[in-house]
Amino acid sequence: MKSKDLIITKNPKSLFAESIRTIRTNIAFASLDKEVKIIINTSPEAGDGKSFITANLAIAYAQEGKKVLLIDADLRRGRQHEIFEVMNVTSGGYTNLMLNYKDNMDFSKYIFPTFDKNIDLLPTGPTPPNPVELLGSENNRRLLDRLKKKYDLIIMDCTPIIGLSDALILSTLSDINLVTVSIKKTKMENLERAKKLCDQANARIDGVILNQSQPVGSHYYSYYYNNDYYSEK
Repeated sequence: MKSKDLIITKNPKSLFAESIRTIRTNIAFASLDKEVKIIINTSPEAGDGKSFITANLAIAYAQEGKKVLLIDADLRRGRQHEIFEVMNVTSGGYTNLMLNYKDNMDFSKYIFPTFDKNIDLLPTGPTPPNPVELLGSENNRRLLDRLKKKYDLIIMDCTPIIGLSDALILSTLSDINLVTVSIKKTKMENLERAKKLCDQANARIDGVILNQSQPVGSHYYSYYYNNDYYSEK
């Protein structure tokens, strides 16, 4: 049974599914002059819906025919293995792959297929004592360089920005950086704080996704806008 979170699969004609496809289209328009291989999605703080949006965005790209690797880079509270109903084994996952990476290693004990033939999942693995050091390691850089050759697109579900630097580190390795906020939960001051933290780290925000906005007749809705529309004056 597919997770209730995967609305784009369960209800592909819904307004939510269409809005996720619109995000995919707008990313393409925003990156006409460059190749996009890695997209990261984060949020100001926990509970904004970033994992939910990331999972559905991965499905949208898979529906377009791309071979997608979804990496659960939230090494502290990752839940993509629950959404896609894949085992998160303590001997595998992103943590162990970064720690043990060799250029000729086999990925089969770390990366798993999902119900969608175009999506593979790299779950978190065990929670490490040093997430920041692992994500910023040369091993991780080499790993992502190799995975970019294996997949059409890598989408990474990252930790929230406030209080953690994981996503800021990964933003230096990505092509598109998205921030998901919840209309019902996220306070404007927290979004502004997240943007300041990104600015201080020279981390670009390419788009903001609004989750749980409710136009007439819909339960979920989200949209993407270029960072030009969200800047301090």
